[in-house]
Amino acid sequence: MSTDANMAPPRSAAARVAAPQGGAAERGAARRSTQPLLVAQDITVRFGGLTAVDQVSASFMPGELVGIIGPNGAGKTTFFNAISGVTPPTSGRLALRGRSLAGQAPHRFAAQGLARTFQTPRTFGDMLVRDNIAFGLKFAGRRRREYLFWGDEVGVPWVLRTADSILGLIGLGAQAELPAAAITPSQQRLLEIGMALATRPQLLLLDEVAAGLTENEVEDMARLIRRLRDELDLTVVWIEHAVSTLLRHVERVIVLHQGRKIADDVPRAVIRNPEVIEAYLGDEMGEAEAEGAVA
Repeated sequence: MSTDANMAPPRSAAARVAAPQGGAAERGAARRSTQPLLVAQDITVRFGGLTAVDQVSASFMPGELVGIIGPNGAGKTTFFNAISGVTPPTSGRLALRGRSLAGQAPHRFAAQGLARTFQTPRTFGDMLVRDNIAFGLKFAGRRRREYLFWGDEVGVPWVLRTADSILGLIGLGAQAELPAAAITPSQQRLLEIGMALATRPQLLLLDEVAAGLTENEVEDMARLIRRLRDELDLTVVWIEHAVSTLLRHVERVIVLHQGRKIADDVPRAVIRNPEVIEAYLGDEMGEAEAEGAVA
């Protein structure tokens, strides 16, 4: 898939995401909605006698950038798996835009506007980078109309209409003709984000996309995540172990420990929460560093 030669990309961010027939305006209005986009209520996941997620409730508003932190084994990825359809919850309720997701397969979650990445990027290594993105675009094009958030193609931001424009957005335009297996690990993570964006989601779940990156790459990734949220009116939920970086960029933080939610608040309140300090931050960063991260 290639960009139409007669369609030159607009220069400004505002122009790049502008859509005819009020598409961008409608998405902006959605961000101001007082109704949650996704509601997870009392989500529990058990594997035999092990309770990996224990009655965790959370809601995510349109346009939010939310971080999820916690020690290894806290249940963060299992919670992601539960709210994205990968692992059906043992109990609890999930609703996207008020519509129950109970019993639905992962592709149904994706068809209704939820996309995610994984700790280990899941790309097609023997396909070209551009074709990995095109795969996601084909999925979006096959959706049943009632699942389409952005409606007809005219309501889709220019930057999400072609594989090449998505690659430009995530900074992989120069790698378009390379096999996905030939690009660097940090580029693999960017490519998986691009594949998720190609499905044209409302809600983007990012699972440790900064893992294994250098300090500069982590900051670049964080800035990209904020830019995607702002320019595409996405709700983004981001699991990350780079705590100081995450605290600088998100608006709200959920903390999991031993499968339970122990905090859900703005970053400054979370880093002062005694239970969070004892369970996690006391081992990860000092109080001064935490305060500096959210200053």
